Formats: sequence, structure tokens, C-alpha cells
Amino acid sequence: MIAFIKTISIILLVYYGLKFILKLAAPYIMKYFSKRLAARFDVNFSNTPPQNNAQKKEGEVTIDKVPSKQKSSNTVGQYVDYEEID
Repeated sequence: MIAFIKTISIILLVYYGLKFILKLAAPYIMKYFSKRLAARFDVNFSNTPPQNNAQKKEGEVTIDKVPSKQKSSNTVGQYVDYEEID
């Protein structure tokens, strides 16, 4: 019976001890993970070219991506449906 009480008290002591330590360490753990996430975010988005909107004149047109030239397999032409009017 004493061994059972001793085991239960050790389990409760470890549980509440870990709970207390994690409460104290939680801000530092969150700060660590947020710094890692911010570093990963910077690496992923640092390769994008800078937007130079200030250098463009009003009404100036720029093309960032040239569309690929794919030939249409439809050689018949465009179909137009006409409706008769009385």
C-alpha cells in the first residue's frame, strides 16, 4: 500500500513539476519558434524581385511575362450561332 502511494505521489510531483516548468519556459519556446518561422519566411520571399512602382510613369505599360505560343488544334474556325428574327 505504501509503494502505491509513493508511486502516485511521484507521478503527481513529476506532472505538476513539468507543468510549472513549461509555464515558465513557454514564452522562450514561442520566441524561438517565431524566430525560426520568420527566418524561413524571409528565405522564401527574399528571392522575389523588388517592385519599382515609383519609377513607372503614369500610363506606361509593362509586360512581366510573355505568354507561351501554343498552336490551337482547332483548324475549322470559330463557331457562331445565329438566331432568326421574325
